[in-house]
Amino acid sequence: MDRILIAPSILSGDFAHMGDAVRSIESWGGDLIHCDVMDGMYVNNMTFGMPMIADIKKIAKLPLDVHLMITEPERYIDRFIDAGADYLTFHPDASKCPLETLKQIRSRGVRAGIVFNPNVPFYDYAELLLDCDIVLIMSVYAGLGGQAFIPDSLKKVEQAKQYITEHQLNMPIEIDGGVNEQNAKDIINSGVSILVAGSAVFKSKDPSKTIKQLKGEA
Repeated sequence: MDRILIAPSILSGDFAHMGDAVRSIESWGGDLIHCDVMDGMYVNNMTFGMPMIADIKKIAKLPLDVHLMITEPERYIDRFIDAGADYLTFHPDASKCPLETLKQIRSRGVRAGIVFNPNVPFYDYAELLLDCDIVLIMSVYAGLGGQAFIPDSLKKVEQAKQYITEHQLNMPIEIDGGVNEQNAKDIINSGVSILVAGSAVFKSKDPSKTIKQLKGEA
């Protein structure tokens, strides 16, 4: 993927006006709507589940990039797909059967991927990339918004890029956490083509300009 995509996180939007937040992402020039699902078990925080995804899908024109931060995601894969997920990623260390879960997602025609937390070594689950359509590298610890970017996460991006190249795979690398206008260039140069941005976009005085800056277009 040569084109840089920005996936603003709806978690940073105003939940009292979720429809407006979705439409704003589209008008600002976002490419995907990133949806963070947390269960209070795999991570301490709790957010929303299938009903919210379904409601967002009703009004969204952009693809839904659904990131599951939940224990045993295999239990809910079909329900999230039915709710409208276009991309569905999960943490393999939270799953009892990550390979089977990836195959289950792909069998439904949805793009599947795994997520690496900062404390999860890349090569513990690298072979799963053979059955992925996307890989998401966390540049903060999953579960809380507004954390500072962890520079060492770019080393994991480089590992993923090398593995993808060596195995002649065709998939984008996505990064999530602490992304802003100051570090976007280094992130893109490391091999990332999808940048998740929450606070940087929603708290910006000019979100459209911020998205262009994140893409390196301004």
